[in-house]
Amino acid sequence: MATNNKYRLLLQVSAFVAVVIGAKLLVHFLGWEIIPVNPLFPGILAANVFLMGFLLSGVMSDFKESERLPGELSACLENLAQDVRGIRMAKPEANVGPCLILLSQLSRDILSWFHKKHGTAELLEHVNELTLQFAAMEQWAQAVLLVRLKQEQGNLRRTLIRTYTIRETSFVSSGYLLADLITILLCIGLVLSKIEPFYESLFFVGVISYLMIFLIMLIRDLDNPFGYYEHYSVENVSLKPLEEAAGRLAQIASIEASPLNGGAEQCTAPDTDLPRR
Repeated sequence: MATNNKYRLLLQVSAFVAVVIGAKLLVHFLGWEIIPVNPLFPGILAANVFLMGFLLSGVMSDFKESERLPGELSACLENLAQDVRGIRMAKPEANVGPCLILLSQLSRDILSWFHKKHGTAELLEHVNELTLQFAAMEQWAQAVLLVRLKQEQGNLRRTLIRTYTIRETSFVSSGYLLADLITILLCIGLVLSKIEPFYESLFFVGVISYLMIFLIMLIRDLDNPFGYYEHYSVENVSLKPLEEAAGRLAQIASIEASPLNGGAEQCTAPDTDLPRR
């Protein structure tokens, strides 16, 4: 699967280039090469490459930021879990199982959300449910620890919203439109241009069209670093840190919520009126 993803973009571009070369062969044998080589042609090509370089530099900044986001999400979740476990260590009677179960479920929900199997509003609502769990543990936790838990909750929410913004926002849509238009016109110009000898024209048409089409498809792919739900997406950031964190959280939750540790009863303080889940 990894090998297929590695070469998928190359194969996709090769299919488009094959169409361009086939069109060049057809035009040559029909005698429709009506555009002579013009000194302005390299200038148009250079302008298109410059535009693509601008787009590539823009999407790369978001891509490099996106590489950190799964790790930051996993760190927030595990920090929350370890702080909650610390409450049990300080107060053995504290019932922290439900909170750890919620964190474990939240990690799985985030993974599903990356594949668009979970809604953003629903996911943020699950993050907000942590507030009820923190309030229920006030009788066992120190105020400083609760403040730290709420700060991590805020960091988790902020990172999710930033991830959502990067995933749903395209970088300079008008720039993409212009790059697509120039690339199409250049490919048409290459097909209709008369370059002698003919085998050299095939080589240059293939190389130039491959370069331009590859760049525009790569930029579009990099524009969404979280395109796991897109069939043709290749360049996506790794979710391995989050997947491993979800496994560790599930293990912690199963241990802390076991009957030996007090079961998975709702950790609600007896002297509060907080709603039970």
